[in-house]
Amino acid sequence: MTTGSDRRPLASRNTGWARAAARRLTSAGITPNQISIASIAMGVLAGASFWGAGLADGWLRIPLLIAAALFCQLRLLCNLFDGMVAIEGGKQSRDGAFWNEFPDRIADLAIFVGAGYGIGMPGLGWAAAALAILTAYTRELGRACGAAADFSGPLAKQHRMATITAAGLLSLLEPLWKGRDDVLTAALWIIAIGSAITVFRRAMRLVEALRSPPGLPPQ
Repeated sequence: MTTGSDRRPLASRNTGWARAAARRLTSAGITPNQISIASIAMGVLAGASFWGAGLADGWLRIPLLIAAALFCQLRLLCNLFDGMVAIEGGKQSRDGAFWNEFPDRIADLAIFVGAGYGIGMPGLGWAAAALAILTAYTRELGRACGAAADFSGPLAKQHRMATITAAGLLSLLEPLWKGRDDVLTAALWIIAIGSAITVFRRAMRLVEALRSPPGLPPQ
């Protein structure tokens, strides 16, 4: 669940379909924390689908890759609606800050580690997951130090999910060039390297903000 301040800027939050869906969830009595917990399930299912696709042969690989991409996007929808139900629906709770962050870290871990095992490169999957989690840690460290939440990229959460979702779908075309796991391997490298750059950038921005005189923006 998202608390009132320092929300991730999302254009989809202002769309009619998102507002209508959030209203339906609110009126159905579903809590933001329940939606946040559901994002863990979506992440685990996505990771399991990527892993299964790596073990599968023939036609079975196709539905597993499609399922993996779908669950990644459902994870993002959970991340969207938990905040909307909390803020716009007026269902904030005292433990919301925990449920806003903790499920996301489990989902990141499940998705990237699952993809890594699926392509036979578990080390790469763990590296991508660790660096993705570190981007969130750096953002929350900034908040704990009194700075504004930094959602900058180049590989913020929505960018990581877009990359792994696109890779899952593009992997369906690998038989055209007789490849296997090339796209997902490239995607995990992009996520790992991009997340490392994101961590460094956020860390430098945080240090600059902390060094700035009180009341003045970082130079």
